[in-house]
Amino acid sequence: VTAARGVLLCPITMGLLLQSLFLLFLLLLGSCLQPATAFPKGCYPSEEEGLKTFRCSNAQLTEVPRDIPNDTNKLYLDSNQIPFLPRDAFRDLPLLLELDLSHNAIARIESGAFQGLAEHLHSLDLSSNRLVSVSKDTFSNLKAKVNLSNNPWLCDCRLQELIRAVELAADSSGGIVCDSSTQDEHVGKAFLQVIADTDFCNVYKKTTDIAMLVTMFGWFAMVISYLVYYVRQNQEDARRHLEYLKSLPSKQRQSEESSTISTVV
Repeated sequence: VTAARGVLLCPITMGLLLQSLFLLFLLLLGSCLQPATAFPKGCYPSEEEGLKTFRCSNAQLTEVPRDIPNDTNKLYLDSNQIPFLPRDAFRDLPLLLELDLSHNAIARIESGAFQGLAEHLHSLDLSSNRLVSVSKDTFSNLKAKVNLSNNPWLCDCRLQELIRAVELAADSSGGIVCDSSTQDEHVGKAFLQVIADTDFCNVYKKTTDIAMLVTMFGWFAMVISYLVYYVRQNQEDARRHLEYLKSLPSKQRQSEESSTISTVV
């Protein structure tokens, strides 16, 4: 009886074992066939010096990718054709430490483009782009060291306020050169060298104040001219009326003169 039971249990055990192996095979096959994250062509994740890195250098990108891993520490988007940075472009990257956007075609940065990066980001490279003018509010609360060199900057009060609002990366200040300026003699010069002698914002304020004074003086002159004209016109009318009264009979003239005098007074 015991032997018979062993004979019966052996096929059952083998069947269960085969079934378990088959299920394990299906699970492994399913995990292998799962589609990998579809990164843009030319982009790939890696690990460098213990930091999670995502590289998209020379990937012919025309916009910031949306599927960047949110645990990325270093992001390289350099040497592409990105024309502008929209609001919240990097909001899903709370652990980002370094951001390289150099050698692109960035000409415009929307307010809030770097929102969410203030706490951790310590390096931002915007060199060799097409930036002409950027509001200081674009980098509001950002503690990163910023590289703004090799851009076609317009040297004016706005750029002066921007430079004072950010911390420039080491050895990058000399590359911020006036491609154009509100004063022609500054074109081609390093901006930090120019503002050592020229306060663009103070010049703008003085120009605005002078314009306001000229406008106020013009209105004042118009009011005075009108008053002078009004007084002279009334005096001329009164003189003509008095001459007319002198030509009237005495009784009528006296009553008209008293009326005229009271009117003039």
